[in-house]
Amino acid sequence: MKSQINILRQLQELVLTRDEHHQTGDGSHLDSLNSSIDSLREKLEPQAAALFARLYKKHHVVISAMSNNCCAVCGMHVPIAQGQQVRLAEHLVTCSSCGRILFASGEDAARNVTEPADRDEAPKTGISRFSAEELMVVDLEGSTREEAIAALASAMESNKFIANADNLVTAALERESVLSTAMEGGLAFPHVRGVEGGGLCLAMGISKKGIDWDGQKVKIVFLSAIPVAVSAFYLRLMSGLMQSFSKEAARKSILEAKDATSLWKALCKATRTTVK
Repeated sequence: MKSQINILRQLQELVLTRDEHHQTGDGSHLDSLNSSIDSLREKLEPQAAALFARLYKKHHVVISAMSNNCCAVCGMHVPIAQGQQVRLAEHLVTCSSCGRILFASGEDAARNVTEPADRDEAPKTGISRFSAEELMVVDLEGSTREEAIAALASAMESNKFIANADNLVTAALERESVLSTAMEGGLAFPHVRGVEGGGLCLAMGISKKGIDWDGQKVKIVFLSAIPVAVSAFYLRLMSGLMQSFSKEAARKSILEAKDATSLWKALCKATRTTVK
């Protein structure tokens, strides 16, 4: 059954990638994504295929990690006996609360370690809900997407937003191999879905000379660590960022930043009306 769970995880990532492409792409890769999804669904056993189809009608996130004996999507505690069944993976086990298929998260899974905000703190708004000045990288070193992603992941780890930068980089590059996140206007949105713990985390970096990213010259890079529970919201965030930076003036203000403080101010200003 472990092989079926692996297929379901791959299938979910492709489905969510297709959702992204529907919202932010030009549709040029839909045929190949649909073909890959159909091929994976054919590899599912009848019981798994039926369960996937039933859950998919309700929500496109059909499978969830079990982290700290809780469903990573709805947060419901998983009883000890049921948790052991999830780890053994001899058959499919669903969450008693949200109904999603559970799988045991690995020790090397990407993790967000951001602590909850103090109750006395004023609630954050806009882009500050997901990012911070500490996650701004003014001068991305290197000329490849691997180096750019590694620099942003390092900023996340050194500022204690994630636990392991190397794991995040590996997962982000695996996602890039499915479909490049480079967009028009010199933008790229590498990301990792299924990050456990914390909330959505966004780091941003700029390269004035540009990075070769699957044949495109990218100068502004956003790296996101996305808990599976907020996968749908990430699409709205990405849409807001693309709306902001479709304007040349906004991209210019970002690329003119001299330090992390000015870059953070430029990002906040550019997304003031598009990211809520």
